[in-house]
Amino acid sequence: MNGRRYFLDTNAIVQILAGNGELLALLSDAEYVATSIICELEFLSFPSLPEEDAMLFQQFTKRVEMVGLASGDLALKNRILKIRSARKLKLPDAIIVASSAVSNCTLITADRQLLNMKELDVQGYAL
Repeated sequence: MNGRRYFLDTNAIVQILAGNGELLALLSDAEYVATSIICELEFLSFPSLPEEDAMLFQQFTKRVEMVGLASGDLALKNRILKIRSARKLKLPDAIIVASSAVSNCTLITADRQLLNMKELDVQGYAL
């Protein structure tokens, strides 16, 4: 293992489930892979999501850490508030970014706004 810790944005999950070779290779020797409950809700709420894709996603979630939101997690809540107010991000993006940061992970995303955050450990990928 290379000791790399990755946090997946919703768009990265979509690409992984579609078989994106670059992402699959990147994650193949990861020490830790996580995503947010927000990403789960975004994915499963896609209009007309085929049942097969929902089932594939459920299998996927068994292989990664699912980071939730807890009212007692003050570190995460404070980080979300700081990021949202400083960067003017949508709340779901602020939650994902803060969760990645608190988890000490590299955020994997194709979101241009997030890729431009110099203070964030973020990595893009080819579509």
